[in-house]
Amino acid sequence: MRVRREWLRVGGPAVFVAGSGLMFALVGIPTAKDRLLSWLLLGLIAFSLADAKRLVPRLVLEWSPFIGFLLVYDLLRGVADSVFAAHVYPQLRVDEWLFGGSVPTVWLQERIWHGEHDLHWWDYAAWLVYLTHFFATFVVAGVLWLWAHDRFARYATMVAALAALGFATYVLFPAVPPWLASERGALDPTTRIVPVVWAEIPVERLSTLFEKGRHYANDVAAVPSLHAAYALLITLYLWRLVPTWARVLLAAYPVAMTAALVYTAEHYVSDCLLGWLYAVVAYIAVAAAFDRWFARPATAPAEAALAET
Repeated sequence: MRVRREWLRVGGPAVFVAGSGLMFALVGIPTAKDRLLSWLLLGLIAFSLADAKRLVPRLVLEWSPFIGFLLVYDLLRGVADSVFAAHVYPQLRVDEWLFGGSVPTVWLQERIWHGEHDLHWWDYAAWLVYLTHFFATFVVAGVLWLWAHDRFARYATMVAALAALGFATYVLFPAVPPWLASERGALDPTTRIVPVVWAEIPVERLSTLFEKGRHYANDVAAVPSLHAAYALLITLYLWRLVPTWARVLLAAYPVAMTAALVYTAEHYVSDCLLGWLYAVVAYIAVAAAFDRWFARPATAPAEAALAET
């Protein structure tokens, strides 16, 4: 039994890693949330095989609400702009006000974007940082569930709360990103760089929702930037859990994500700053709620004794 468990402990993750590499090479990268979460769940099962009787039921129980919420969010996000017309100018004007009349996306692309036939290392770096958005939030959740289980629920709740805040804003304030503002003539010409770079990468996107069902995507769900928000949330949550040297990478991640989003014309700086604010609000609010909830059993006896006196 011990030998079998040891084989499962090592063999399960090894098969998953090898299978993931094969999938990325032959089929593509799972950027759609349904594919991505399916891949992640298979990984969690693979890492849980040595203690499957205990961990797999817990996996189903604890991940089902989290996954269900996020998939519903994806379905609803596509119709978030059906109530109000999309705003073009407010976020654009905020960036102009912040940067003395210029828009950082235009400023950057005029200076360091050389066109689709002359890509540079920073174009690939921006694409790579942008790509991490699809994985980082959920990989962190998976790592916490496997190796710091007591911290998983709090983090998952923060992720869900941030998605809910973002969705509410998309409904009330649908907003046009820089690349679409350029297409509509409201902003100087900009290029949506991510698809251009991806066309040069020899790995396809495995993305059912965004490529075969455009009604699930929403080009005007731009304020706030949840790409920037989730990058900061990861930093805030992991800050106390990682060694000092790793904090340099954590501090750089939301800054790098924001720079990539602005340069590639996916978001204005103001979108990203608002996303950071939403991340801070979600982090503080959920942390306070959890602290208060888990403090109640400990304080209840003392309060009861006080009441009797």
